[in-house]
This record gives sequence, structure tokens and C-alpha cells, in this order.
Amino acid sequence: MNRTTAHIAHDTLVEDAARVVEGVPGVAFLKPGPAARLRSAWSGPGAGRPPVSGVRLTPGPGGWQVDVQVVAARRERAVDVARAVRIAVQAHLAAPAADGPAARVTVTVTGLV
Repeated sequence: MNRTTAHIAHDTLVEDAARVVEGVPGVAFLKPGPAARLRSAWSGPGAGRPPVSGVRLTPGPGGWQVDVQVVAARRERAVDVARAVRIAVQAHLAAPAADGPAARVTVTVTGLV
């Protein structure tokens, strides 16, 4: 696998994990990063795929290290939302590679709306 293919595979995993997180009940949205906040100021239509904020995926010796930052709905308990996000992301990443090492998922609830 060359560097470009690995980069595309990484980006696809990040986007998939973001979709999984956004589908978890109680998640209002992924925490936007500075690039997402500034992107609308200088990008127009057709600017390409925007980078996913709120999900960071890094390979490690024991498998993937996934850091997720979300904003939760105020009506939900933050601990329940964080737990549900962790379980959903772990299940999603384990499905394609059941024989591989498990992902270590860290979820931070950065705010409530």
C-alpha cells in the first residue's frame, strides 16, 4: 500500500467513524475544529471534501487509537452519550477486521446544547 492509498484509507475510516458517531442518539454534532469554522470564509462550492473535525484516528502498536470529541444534547446524560459513542465506534472498527487488534476509543463531551 503506497502513501496515497494509505492516506485515502485513513480518511475513509475517519469519515466512517464520524458517520457512526453522528448516528448515536444524544450526539448533537462533532466538535468543529478551527479549520471547519474558517472554511466557509474562503471555500466556495466544489471545494472538495471538507476534513472531518471531532474524530482523530492514529495507528498504534495495539491497534487504532481513536479520539472523538462531541457536543451532546442537553436532555441526555453526557456519560451515557460518551459510553454509547465509544461502543458504537469500537463495534464499527472491529467489524471489518474481527481478527485484528481492538480499537482504543476515547470520547470527550466538550459541550451541551
